[in-house]
Amino acid sequence: MPPTIDGYRVDPAEPASWVLFQDDDLLVLDKPAGLVCHPSKDGPWSSLVGACRAAFGPAWTHLVSRLDRETSGVLLLAGNPETASRLQRAVQGGRLHKEYIAILRGELSAPTTCALPIGPHPDSPVVARRLAAARPEFRPASTRFVPLARRAGHTLARITPLQGGRQHQVRVHAEALGYPLLGDKIYGRPPEVFLAFIKEGWTDALARLLTLPRQALHCSRLWFDLPAGPRFRAPLPADLKAFWRSLPAGPGN
Repeated sequence: MPPTIDGYRVDPAEPASWVLFQDDDLLVLDKPAGLVCHPSKDGPWSSLVGACRAAFGPAWTHLVSRLDRETSGVLLLAGNPETASRLQRAVQGGRLHKEYIAILRGELSAPTTCALPIGPHPDSPVVARRLAAARPEFRPASTRFVPLARRAGHTLARITPLQGGRQHQVRVHAEALGYPLLGDKIYGRPPEVFLAFIKEGWTDALARLLTLPRQALHCSRLWFDLPAGPRFRAPLPADLKAFWRSLPAGPGN
């Protein structure tokens, strides 16, 4: 669905289709793009946690991992405080790992790692914007980018955060490398693009500029580095798959 200022409204029948795994302690979902994770003032069907509480029961309030509003893919909720605490300790200990699939602007020729620290952007009118730069006050972060295929000025890439878990880390590092995410309204674009979206919503002008109505980022795998730790996968969603298939393929792609 095209993004709107008001956000995603969940159909009550929809959450069941997100479930990748569920038991008494853990709920693993394939989050759709456009849906915020945390509860909002617009009622239960305006956020992932609100919809899960309404659809699966009031216990499902503990987000163990989360994704940006426009990012799709695997995330976890715990069904009780004990499980949430145990998994959060694993997260804080660096034992939760994620792998993303993204479509980048530009053709990345070889695997590369961006290890620039990340911190608040000092000059941007977009408050949430982050900056990757070698500044002593910024926090360490490292992200691995591996090109899987290249087509018509775009790269389908596998992206793995190696260190950090910083806000917008994949998006910030993609911009720093010169290969920003397709459809990203903040990174790789002047601030006026995001400010125009906030003011006017999704317009024909933004559609012509950005091509996709959301950032082309999908959390495809998630796992814990624990004994017998489970691994979860979410397939590439239809919108990203359709866009990639629409591009003319070069040799070997």
